[in-house]
Amino acid sequence: MSEPHGSQDSERLTRPLPVLEKDGPAGSGVPAGPGPLPGPDGGHGGGHRFWSARRVPAAVVAVLLLALAGLLLYDIAAVRADRPVMRWRRELARQLAERPLDDIWVLVGAGVAAALGLWLVLLAVTPGLRGLLPMRRTHPDVRAVLDRPAAATVLRDRAMEVPGVQSARVSVGRRTAVARAVSHFREPDDVRAELDAVLAEAIAALGLARPPRLSVRVRRSERKG
Repeated sequence: MSEPHGSQDSERLTRPLPVLEKDGPAGSGVPAGPGPLPGPDGGHGGGHRFWSARRVPAAVVAVLLLALAGLLLYDIAAVRADRPVMRWRRELARQLAERPLDDIWVLVGAGVAAALGLWLVLLAVTPGLRGLLPMRRTHPDVRAVLDRPAAATVLRDRAMEVPGVQSARVSVGRRTAVARAVSHFREPDDVRAELDAVLAEAIAALGLARPPRLSVRVRRSERKG
């Protein structure tokens, strides 16, 4: 006599699903968790940062240059048409001819021009996008980056899994990852040692081309009463 279909359906629905463990036993066929994939040359490939498009500075400089060039060309065309020179150009020529080089306004104008020029040079020779961390290249035609706040969130979640950690804050920079934790029922030294191991493994699992140095700071929670 066969069982009702309802019991078979309920048994099928309540049957536990297989779960992949982080560190499976040897020979079980279960992967030992995500790890950093080596680059095509076996080293830290793709370590260069992405270059920013610099759209806002480029647009500002282009608009200013276009406005100044248009105004100057209009004045030159007006002079060619036997019209008087615009007052601003006549006044500028007079000021440049009469003011000495050590005048305060000449020095201020030269300083502002030099600062703007240095800023534009720095924008031209630096890649920008400091908030993105380059990842290892697993394919020569594919490049990937990881957002720094996302990396900090991953490391914070791993830190909160350590027994004895009451709260944790993680900040990830381009060269250093700083973790600050508060312990409540374990010794701070024991928590710090375990955090060093766990977070070092987590940083390696991120697959970054240049993994940041890890700095862990643990303090005991203040007991009330």
